[in-house]
Amino acid sequence: MARLLTEFGMGTSLRRGDYTQAACRAVRDALWHNSINLAELFGFPKEAMQIRVDIGVQQPALVDVAKVADEFPYGAPDIHVIQGGLDIPRPEGTGHPTIIANVALSVSFDMERADV
Repeated sequence: MARLLTEFGMGTSLRRGDYTQAACRAVRDALWHNSINLAELFGFPKEAMQIRVDIGVQQPALVDVAKVADEFPYGAPDIHVIQGGLDIPRPEGTGHPTIIANVALSVSFDMERADV
């Protein structure tokens, strides 16, 4: 596999304390940063994109990976949720914290290297 690009995103759940919502928003943020035309550039179908998804949140076990995978219109996402991101407590100390999720998407294709 040859990794061709990495894109970053950030997402939040401001009031609900929803780690999945924050993760999905971070994925959308990364996807919306650019139009990834790599598949067409190299003559691959979009479904051939291998996408490593690294998500950082304070409580990784609370992220629904299947819902995050649904954010991808094509390609094969391989999702890894790790400790990271931020939980920002409410100023009054009650209710859910504001959750910040960070994501890195790395897009790869199975292709031959030209310098081999």
